[in-house]
Amino acid sequence: MDADVTDSAGPPSDPGRPAGDKPQSRSQEEPVPGGPAPGDGGDGLAESPGTARPSEEPDAGAAGSAADEGGAAGSAADGGGAAGSGPGAQTWADRPKDGVVVARRRRWLRRTALAASFLVLVAAGVGWWMYKKLDGNITTDTSAAAELKAYEEERPTPVVMDARNILLIGSDSRAGENREYGRDDGGSQRSDTTILLHLAADRKSATAVSLPRDLMVEVPSCRTADDEKSRERFAQFNSAFETGGTACTIRTVERMTGIRIDHHMVVDFNGFKDMVDAVDGVEICLKKPIDDKDAHLELPAGRQTLDGEEALGYVRARKSLGNGSDTERMERQQQFLGALVNKMQSNGVLLNPTRLYPVLDAATKSLTTDPGLDSLRDLYDLVRGMRDVPTDQVQFLTVPRQPYRQDPNRDELVEPDAGELFRQLREDKPVAVVPADELEEARQDQEKTRDGKPDDAGSESPTPTPTYSGSSAADDLCKQ
Repeated sequence: MDADVTDSAGPPSDPGRPAGDKPQSRSQEEPVPGGPAPGDGGDGLAESPGTARPSEEPDAGAAGSAADEGGAAGSAADGGGAAGSGPGAQTWADRPKDGVVVARRRRWLRRTALAASFLVLVAAGVGWWMYKKLDGNITTDTSAAAELKAYEEERPTPVVMDARNILLIGSDSRAGENREYGRDDGGSQRSDTTILLHLAADRKSATAVSLPRDLMVEVPSCRTADDEKSRERFAQFNSAFETGGTACTIRTVERMTGIRIDHHMVVDFNGFKDMVDAVDGVEICLKKPIDDKDAHLELPAGRQTLDGEEALGYVRARKSLGNGSDTERMERQQQFLGALVNKMQSNGVLLNPTRLYPVLDAATKSLTTDPGLDSLRDLYDLVRGMRDVPTDQVQFLTVPRQPYRQDPNRDELVEPDAGELFRQLREDKPVAVVPADELEEARQDQEKTRDGKPDDAGSESPTPTPTYSGSSAADDLCKQ
């Protein structure tokens, strides 16, 4: 009888366990891979179907052990039940805990944030370096500002406050890096090219007026580099720059035009050359080949794109192009500058900081300007104000002039045409330009408009826009 009872109750008690203790239920233990499933007999033999097993209540120690081992029953419930799952089904042991998923996600977010912060810092550092580099390229002309301040009472008063008049001076000094373009003159220089740039107050037009270097004008008394006073005289326009630098040139222009000069820029040969290279060259068309030793230029006839070095020779050449006059040279300069502006606008250079940077870098390296334009921010604001000007409203012309009566190798202003042009710019009124061969016809049309009677007796005929010989940035150099 005792043997039967022992048999039906299962294996004998653990010798190491006190006689009164109950064995821990296998249902509370973690399944062992390859071992008996929960609910099997302790002897490892499967129960027969329909055999009822005596229910066993786990004591407190067993419950604690089950909790420490991760709660097999609860995990099985979460996983859909380990027992009876089909092949390939995910068990509770295969699934990551919720805490693990959250930890992994947090680590990924931290790494992403750190990488983004690093990239922002690198970009900010590069941007700051580029800004400081461009800012440091610009040379400030403080001496001109001080000189002009001393003559403030004689200077013209601005008429339209939002309009801007900027004097652009191309220096022909052969000193320093420019010595390859001619004899080193010891640092003295004349203004090889001078352009008065007028920006309309509404920034819908820009007018660039070339002032011939051989134009005979009244040059005021100026302070020289030796801190002496020059005498007032009637002389060639470009001698003002040689005598008293930028300040003397500005005062000469203001006296001649009555226009207040707001800013000035001086650019040397290398600055112009590098700007052309920064936009990957400018396209032109030549009817005849060029071989000019003085301008270091040799080009075939036809359509071609000039790099910076070739472009410099092209705008400086005189004897090998046309009739060799300074008039044709200035017209060629205007057309080339128009093509340069057109390329910068059509290729989106002014709207793209990445493409604008090399242009600004090239320009600022050889740029000397007044304190009002001596920072990158000031220059960028100026360029940004011009980027929406239509190319056909970026106009180039030469001040009306004719051969000087006492010396045909010099020029003098043609009046009243020159005075009318200066008045239009001073009052921020429009001017029109047409090719030279169309100028006479355009002026005849203006005369007819002036002399014509208005249809309505109570109305006034509109004042025609003064028209001059010139070009615009929209003109195609290969169609002229």
